[in-house]
Amino acid sequence: FVCAEARLIVEIDGSQHADSNYDRERDAELKARGFRVLRFWNDDVLRDLNAVCDTIIAYVGDQSLQPWR
Repeated sequence: FVCAEARLIVEIDGSQHADSNYDRERDAELKARGFRVLRFWNDDVLRDLNAVCDTIIAYVGDQSLQPWR
């Protein structure tokens, strides 16, 4: 999902993305274009959707926050 105004991309991934060179390369390219990529595991969304939504809202509101994954 993309919020162009906030320059934020939200991805929901499975465990196959845990150590993906492709994801790292793509994230670097997107960062070079001014985007931040915020990634959640599928389980995060299924277990605590409210926390996921709160995190996304925080990132949209604060451009200085940087993704942890």
